[in-house]
This record gives sequence, C-alpha cells and structure tokens, in this order.
Amino acid sequence: MKLIKLRKPYKLKDYKFNLIILVLAISFIGILVVGSANEFYQSRQIVGVVLGIFIMVIVSLIDYVWIAGFYWLLYFSSIFMLAIVLIPGVGVYVNGARRWIDIGFTNFQPSEFSKILLILFFARFIMKHEEDLSERQTIIKAVILILIPLALIYKEPNLSTTICIALLFCSLMYVGGLSYRFIGTVLVITIPVAAVFLSLVVQPDQKILDNYQQKRILAWLDPEEYASDEAYQQNNSVMAIGSGMLTGKGLNNNTTTSVKNGNFILEPQTDFIFAIVGEELGFVGCCLVIALLLLIVIQCILIGNRAQDTSGKIISCGVGSLIGIQTFINIAVATQIFPNTGITLPFVSYGLTSLVSLYIGIGLVLNIGLQPKKYK
Repeated sequence: MKLIKLRKPYKLKDYKFNLIILVLAISFIGILVVGSANEFYQSRQIVGVVLGIFIMVIVSLIDYVWIAGFYWLLYFSSIFMLAIVLIPGVGVYVNGARRWIDIGFTNFQPSEFSKILLILFFARFIMKHEEDLSERQTIIKAVILILIPLALIYKEPNLSTTICIALLFCSLMYVGGLSYRFIGTVLVITIPVAAVFLSLVVQPDQKILDNYQQKRILAWLDPEEYASDEAYQQNNSVMAIGSGMLTGKGLNNNTTTSVKNGNFILEPQTDFIFAIVGEELGFVGCCLVIALLLLIVIQCILIGNRAQDTSGKIISCGVGSLIGIQTFINIAVATQIFPNTGITLPFVSYGLTSLVSLYIGIGLVLNIGLQPKKYK
C-alpha cells in the first residue's frame, strides 16, 4: 500500500501569491470597516486575521488528498458539532437561537466550520461516485447525507446558513458532473414549489416557519408596513449605502446623520457590514469590496480547473462557491433584495469562526494550486 506524504516537495512558483494578496487586501478592508462600525471588535478582528493567516499557511502545505482521505471522519465530526450545540447547557442561547459554543475567549459557531468540512466530504464522496453520480441511488444517498446537517442547522434555528449550505451542495454536485437533464428537472420542480412555499408562509396561521422568520419575509414584501419593526434595519441599510454617494463619508466619521453613529443598525460589524462600507467608503468602496471578492472566487475556480483530480477541483470550486454565495446573500440582504437573514460577508464581517474557516478553505485551495494537473 502506497503511503501518502503529509507534505510533498512543492515548488514555490506554483504558490498562488495573487490569491493571497487578494485575501489579505479584503481582510485589511474588513479590519478597517469593523473598527469603524464598532471599535471594540477591531482588535479581535486583527487577532482573527493573524490566526487565520497562520492556519492558512500550515493547511496550504498539507496534502489535501491526505486530508480528504478522512472524509467520513470529517462528516461525522461535523454532525457531532452541529448536534451538541443544540444541547441546553452546551450551546450558547442568544437572541432566540442556539448556534454557538463558549470556548472561553470567544464563541465557536459549528455551522461555519461545518461548511468547510462538508466541502471536503462531498468532494471525496462525489469523486468516488464520479461514474454513477447522476443515477437515482447515488443522488438519494447524497441528498440524505446533506439533509442531516441541514436539519440540525435549521433546528438552531439558522435559516440563512441552511440555505447557504443547500446552495453550496448544489454547486458541488454540478461541479462534480451531475447531468444537465437532472438539473433541468430539479429546476422545473423547484421553481413552482418555491412559489407555493412563499405563498403558504405568508398566511396568518402557517406552521412552517417561526414567527420572526415569517415577519422578515412579510417585511421584505411590504417594507413600509413594517418600517418601524422588521424592515427597520434593512431600510436604514439602504439609506446608509445611498448616503455614501461616490466616495463615502470616511471611516470613523463623526457625522451626526450617519446611520452607524445614530445606532440605526444593530450589530453593524456583522450582518450589515456592507451598509458601513457603502456609507463610509461610498460607491467606490462598494465596488472595490465586490471586485476583490469576485476575483477571489475566479481565482478559486481557475485553480480548481487545473487540479490534479476531481476532488481537488470540487474543493477549490466549492470554496469559491461558498465565498460567492455568502457574498451575494449578504449584499442582497443589505440592499433589500432578499429578506433579512443573517450571514457574514466573507473576510469583511466580524466573526472569528467564519473568518478562520474561510482562511482554512483558502489554505486548501492554495495546496491544490501547488499540485497542478500535469499536461503532456
């Protein structure tokens, strides 16, 4: 049996420094914006970035094939973490949700770390089923495997992360080679089902969603009716982004009309960090943040296309998809395109678990880039 080396003799020329520069640039902007939103969290964000960089470098030098070889262990570790957070006394209960575990110096959020573990698991699972991925038995098995963590995350409750991971799963299956016929069939079924679901959850006596989740959807459909309640933060977020105009009001400004300074947005350093970007850095700052995140996604996809095997391609494209999906949802919420649902803006929002998890994902992508496909 041939042993896989933990560290291979990599070549420095294959190290994707352009990806690292992009990640460091967006992280630097994140530090500045988080500090401007709430100075208390800036030092913690710096610690998270430094820790993330350190872990990223280590992970980038460990053979991803070796890591993915423990895919079942990674899957059950993810399930275990998502399960114990629901246990009273273990999971930290905040604002009606039990999503965190107190580890002393900070709160650890298992659902964020599980995103990376599930990417690794399904990368290896899909590669093993590459020949029969579009067969009914394989699809049913994959759906059951993703439904278990989704059910645990939804139970927290954490609808936004549930949606994010569901979309991520679809991306992984697509990259893995799922047939277009099956994808088309799913879309034909999903679109009308989604429309029916939306019409049901807005009914007064619905039992599908919690009351606060229903109110967020109703506030999205009729923001004026809920202007002083559920739509309050989104309305203020849109005003903040618009008030920044071209170049913004500047970081750490003392403008009395500032949405941030007036405390019109709760916890601006997390879910609504894009509103701070818009208000303080303006249209230019918003475009810069979106461009950097888009370039990171493109780099991940390009590296994935040159991966030496299918699992490397799925991991790299999966990390890129995760960053892209979270970016789209976060900005869509901040601009009132989507209902209010909490999810971080990658590398920008405050959140140590999210930040370190994303750096681990980038470390995996860097290692995949160090082992490119050999062309004859």
